Order: sequence, then C-alpha cells, then structure tokens
Amino acid sequence: MKSKDIKFLEIRYLRGPNIWTYRPVIEALVDIGDLEDFPSNTIPGFTERLAAFLPSLAEHRCSYGEPGGFLRRLQEGTWPAHILEHVTLELQNLAGMPGGFGKARETSSRGVYKVVVRAWHEEVTRSCLYAGRDLLLAAIRDEAFDVAGTVERLADLAERRLLGPSTGCIVEAATAKDRRIPFIRLLPTGNLVQLGYGARSRRIWTAESDRTSAIAEGISRDKDLAKTLLASCGVPVPEGRLVEDAGDAWDAAEDIGLPVVVKPSDGNHARGVFTNLMTRAEVESAYAAAVEEGSGVIVERYVRGSEHRLLVIGGKLAAAARGETATVVGDGRSTIDQLIDLQINSDPRRGAAEEFPLDVILLAENPVARLEVARQGFAPDSVPEAGREVLIVRSGNHTDDVTDLVHPETAATVALAAGIVGLDICGVDLVCEDISRPLDEQRGAIVEVNAGPGLLMHLKPANGQPRPVGRAIVDELFPDGDDGRIPVVGISGSRGKTTVARLLASIVGLSGRNTGLACSSGLFVGRRRIDAGDSANWGSANRILMNRTVETAIVENGCDSILTEGLAYDRCQIGILTNVEAERHFGLHDLSTAEQLFTVFRTQVDVVLPGGAAVLNASQPMLVDMAPLCDGEVIFFAADGELPAVVDHRGRGGRAVFVRDGEVVFGSRERDTVITSLRAIPFTDGGRIAAQVDNALAAAAAAWALGIGPEIVRTALETAAND
Repeated sequence: MKSKDIKFLEIRYLRGPNIWTYRPVIEALVDIGDLEDFPSNTIPGFTERLAAFLPSLAEHRCSYGEPGGFLRRLQEGTWPAHILEHVTLELQNLAGMPGGFGKARETSSRGVYKVVVRAWHEEVTRSCLYAGRDLLLAAIRDEAFDVAGTVERLADLAERRLLGPSTGCIVEAATAKDRRIPFIRLLPTGNLVQLGYGARSRRIWTAESDRTSAIAEGISRDKDLAKTLLASCGVPVPEGRLVEDAGDAWDAAEDIGLPVVVKPSDGNHARGVFTNLMTRAEVESAYAAAVEEGSGVIVERYVRGSEHRLLVIGGKLAAAARGETATVVGDGRSTIDQLIDLQINSDPRRGAAEEFPLDVILLAENPVARLEVARQGFAPDSVPEAGREVLIVRSGNHTDDVTDLVHPETAATVALAAGIVGLDICGVDLVCEDISRPLDEQRGAIVEVNAGPGLLMHLKPANGQPRPVGRAIVDELFPDGDDGRIPVVGISGSRGKTTVARLLASIVGLSGRNTGLACSSGLFVGRRRIDAGDSANWGSANRILMNRTVETAIVENGCDSILTEGLAYDRCQIGILTNVEAERHFGLHDLSTAEQLFTVFRTQVDVVLPGGAAVLNASQPMLVDMAPLCDGEVIFFAADGELPAVVDHRGRGGRAVFVRDGEVVFGSRERDTVITSLRAIPFTDGGRIAAQVDNALAAAAAAWALGIGPEIVRTALETAAND
C-alpha cells in the first residue's frame, strides 16, 4: 500500500456562515487517488490499527447515531476522505477543542472529495488536518505513528492560538443561544475581542472592558495610593507605608508592630509578597526581593487569616474564592525540592499556562517560598524527617469557592472598594479568618484591588461550585437583553448587487444613520470612500463591522465569496437576493446543478434574524421557494404586482414592493402606499430598463424593512445618479 497517497489540492478557510454550517470551517479538496478503489474493509488490519492509534474514535456516532457507529462504518467499508474527516475532528478533540461539525462529499471528479471540518482556529485546524492525513496514511500502510507526540504538539499550538480561558468564557456566554451576541477577534493570537457590531459593540481584553478606566487601572497598580483612597473612605486596609531602603523597612515594621508584610508597591500576581515576617533579617531579606519586583516597597501590618479573592462586576459581588496553603510531608529520603515535585506539582491542576487553575511551585524561581522554607530551618536540598510537615506557600492560589459564605457587609465593602478605585471589573484581595463574619469583628482588611482579574479560579474551583462569571460580565456590558447588533444588510444574487447596495446606502444615509458599505465599487463609511478596490469580500465587510462609528452595515456577497470565504457576519437584519442566473455560476467551484446553486444562495436567507426580513425577487421561482427558510419576515419585490407569489403573499399578511400603473407601491394586506413614479427615477430611464427597476424595488423594500419612511425612500430614488 506504500504507493497509495492522499493529496490536498486546495484548502479554504470559510470564516463565517457558509453552505455547510453557520460556523467557520476548513474545506479541503482532497484527492485520494488509487485509494478510491480501496475502501476501509478491503485493507487488511486497517480498522484495528486506526482504532489502536485513536481509541476515542469508538465514541464517534457517524450515520448510525450511537457510539461505535463510525467503527461500524469502517468495518462495512468507507473511503479515506470520510475517515479523514473523523480523524481530524478527533485530533482537534484531543488537542482541547471538543465536538464540531464534519462532512465529506464527493465531487464531479473521481477520487476527489470535499472534506469539511469545524475550524476553531485556522492554523490549528489546518495542522490537525495535515496530522490526520499522516496518521491515516500510517494506518493504511501499516507504519508507526507517534500519536502522543502529535497530540501534544497540537495541544500546545491550540493553547498558544486559541482564546484564553477568561476571554473564552466571556465569549461563550455572549454567543450562547439566549444572548446571541456576535464577536470578532481583533488580534490573531491575542485576547482582544469585540462583542457586537459597529456602534453598538463593546470590547474586552481578558477580563478588562472598554469601560475600564486607565486612571482606575493606574490607581490599582499603585498599591500605596489605592490604600490611601480606600482608607479615606472608611474601607479597612492594613496600616503601613512606603519605605526607602532595608533599614527604613525595619523601622516601619517596628512602628507598625510585628508580624508584618513586605511587598512591591506596584506589583501584581502576588509576586514578591512576603507575609508574617517576625525578624529584622526576614524583613530586610524580603525588602531586597520585593524591590526587584516593582518601583517601590511597602511594609504593612500582617493580617491574620486566609487570603480571599472577591470578584466584583458592575458594583456587585459575582464570586469569591479562598486561597490555599501548600505543604509537603517529609518521608526521610526526599529533598524539599523533590517533595514539592512529588506532592504538589504532580497535581494535574497545576501548570504554567493560563488554563491551569493552580501554579507550579519552583523554589529556584520563588523567593517567597524560599524564605518560608528557610524560616523553618530548611534549604531546597534539605531532607525533612518522615512525617515532618513543611509549609511551602502560606497564601497561594485561590482554590475553594466561598461565594455563598461571604457576609453581606463584606460584599458591600468590596463593592465600595471597586467603586472608589473606579473599576467596572476587578478582583479584590482581602485577608480574614472567617469570610462569613464582618471584617471589623476580626480585624480583616482589603490588601489589594486588581484590574483585569483572572477568572479561572471561579470557573474551575478545586472545591465548591463553579460561578458563571463570564455571563455576569456579558450582562453588565449588555444589560436588558441588548444583543450588541446594528442593522446588517447582506446582498447577494447574480446581478444588480452593487447597484442595490449603493442605492440602499444612499437611502440609509439620508435617514441620518452613519452607514458602512462594502461592495464591488469600494469600501465606504458615510460619504467617504476608504478603499477604491473591489470590496465585496469578507475582509472588507469585517472592517465595516469593526468600525465603531458605523450604525448600519451594508455588505455585498457574491457567489464566489460565499463559496470561498463565507459571510463576514453571523446573522443579519436584512438579507436581499436580487436574482439568480444559473449560467453565470455553473462551472465555478464544481457548481453544476440548480440544487447546488440553491444551497449557495440560501446561505443569505438562512442567516436572517427572527426579527429581520428576507427581501426576495418574486419573479424567480427559486427565490420564492427560499421564503419558508427565513427565520424572519419575507418581503417580495417584483415589477408585476399581480404575480401569483405576490398576490398570495399579501393575502397571507405579507408585505411586497411592486409596480402598478407606472408607480412604485409599498403593499400589504391592509393598505397600499404609492412611493413615486418610475418616470421620476432617472436611472430606470422612465421604467424602460427592467433590471434597474428591479434594483430600485429591492432597495426600497430593504429600506421599508429597516423602518425608513416613504418620504426618504422617494427622495433617494428620485435623486440617485444614473452612473
């Protein structure tokens, strides 16, 4: 079988809704060559080898709808393209991207298939696709394959390319079925994300939002300033001050009273924070380490108890977690370093990446832990006697959810602290012995207020209930059911798209809305042309949707763009189909039948929102047949208002735009409204240019669907240039 091969002829990244699904996918044109004559059941030992490589394929249901269905298909006989689909999806699953859509379909060329898989990230999915091909060929050829190494490489790539867990949980909450807020990733590998479109969008960067004030963030970083502001408003904070050198640090410690805490004045993530210091040597040693972590050092009263992280969102407590202490127990043989690796770092919850809720502890890189160990009389290479407990970290990761235990007065205090600093989303660190009691009763205190807090501790606590903190942030950014959407109009068809797009942009502009337009004539915002080139593509439309001055977006989508890029928006308010002429498209990307063409253009109808409308040409039976596919309203347009489709539609309460006695009419079951005469619309040449009449009707119908009044539509039609 070594002569058999699988080749990728073309790989397309469909970034938005497409002919396959609403989600981004990779569509690969795959040539299996001579393997077309070798379905899986004809290759000795193939199914067993593949199942040994990927045992989790046993969970794939395939066409039988039950676990094991795919393996059954392998035994009965299926082709490499179909197998590649499943292998690629499973590699994605093992790399941390579970689930997903997949299809494998024959083309008109023998042995050539389209393999389609859900793309969580273009680079990651491409890598999974190539790795899947190599694994599949190894199983076919009875060769070795390093599955573990491949999965590790793909998982590492996914970790570096996908959204981090904090940002990911916010996006997941925003795009949930009950919110359906669209999102745009603004950096290819970072966590800067836009939720919503245009003028109604919001932006987040991890757990910071576009409402996070730079001044407030600056205050939170200056620990001494933050403490001063909090104390002036009656918030309990530990007594302390900035110090100038190691000697001054000891003077401050004596003034405050031992034990004390030494920490950087502008550090974060608890780096360089030394607690419960009792001697001059400890204070001066801690000063030397803390000064390396920031621009200054603070000495303050040591507050007894556990450290807690309380998450405040929009002035309300959203979640609370309690910090852990980390200890090891001697066995009489192992060093402190070895015990840390065996008893602490072996915990699968620990890791260096953001997705791990607990940090790895390395004494060589953690001066706070080294000091804690030294205070107990040990060094990293010391061997404690069997049964001796050694404290490694006094206040480490926050692992236990305690949200339901927080005393109401404490919840109010941390909300006040967030408001004083000025943060919309923040993590408040406080220390107390019992979070269920008021702070004043136990001399508890707030020690820090942090901008951009991590959310993972609340999403995956070691103990207790996970908290929907992503949803809380989304509800704060988009209150009262706001979906962050501006009206988006998508226009597709064979002819007239650009004319309809420009005409509609003129109408919307006259209504007073700042309009973004991406069409074959260029990229426009308002009256300004940003790009003179052909902009009827995904990239240009995406630029419109990212522009926070745009109040209405109008996007032209050609057949080729739908097939090779997908739509730039997830859903739209208005979807327009001007017409379909099969001969203009047959031969393009293997299109050869009316059914295939129907599948392409229905994409524009499929994405219309329930509160939106599809504007369809009633003179074309194919487009009339698409009307039931629309989740929203349907508005027909036609030069002949007596077409059966129009008459029937109006009879059932639908709206239509048509021509009667040379006049453009907005018609419904209740009433007809004359908009203007064709003689008054210059670019139709008095109604003699039939294609331009259709374009005028389509644009007018879309304007009506957008709630624009007849007077504005009339003015725009009568003053449109005949270019």
